Amino acid sequence: MPPLHDPLENHLLAALSADEYARISPHLERVPLPLGHVLYESGHELRHVYFPTDSIVSLLYVMLNGASAEVAVVGNEGIIGIALFMGGETMPNRAVVQSAGHAYRLPGQLLKQAFQDSIALQHLLLRYTQALLTQMAQTAVCNRHHSLDQQLCRWLLLSRDRLPSDELLMTQELIANMLGVRREGVTEAAGKLQAADLIRYQRGHISILDRAGLEARACECYGVVKHEYDRLLPEIAVT
Repeated sequence: MPPLHDPLENHLLAALSADEYARISPHLERVPLPLGHVLYESGHELRHVYFPTDSIVSLLYVMLNGASAEVAVVGNEGIIGIALFMGGETMPNRAVVQSAGHAYRLPGQLLKQAFQDSIALQHLLLRYTQALLTQMAQTAVCNRHHSLDQQLCRWLLLSRDRLPSDELLMTQELIANMLGVRREGVTEAAGKLQAADLIRYQRGHISILDRAGLEARACECYGVVKHEYDRLLPEIAVT
């Protein structure tokens, strides 16, 4: 296990070769990510990429009327700011801290240059991007065709996979914003999971008590997303 506050807590950074890591590691800056902090807004120029370690960042699509819905979550398996190496300079979505913690920030131009110079780094980041796109597509399908109970189970499992413990610090209001539903709906769905002894919920704090039970209750979307990450990125497989 890497020591506390080590960039290698991020699985993408840990998957780099020694030479690739040595090239960028002097430029990695550890930054706090408080709950609700906005890393970037839709359409804004990207100057840095972020490698979360013990935090989770939600990618949200925001409508003109201010309504929003989550399209993907990124934690210690990934990177925030894929547009920088995909040929764009801005992202079409907002990135908001869903679970507080830390990340390592890297200047975007430095990553772009490293991406251009290293075939191995290109392959790693492009495979990660394909897995992220799968998550986005599956989230859209899930939000359209599955019940709120199933969506909440999927969301809790994806979040748990990206955190070091079964304790999640997040409010029902935040969950409602992420799922694009009314808070009352989340309250009802969370109550059902708590009554089934799958989770314990207190204000701003969710404890996962029965992961297998959540998986059994979730729709197939969670399994599809996890399988794709494991298939494309065995070196950083989410556990």
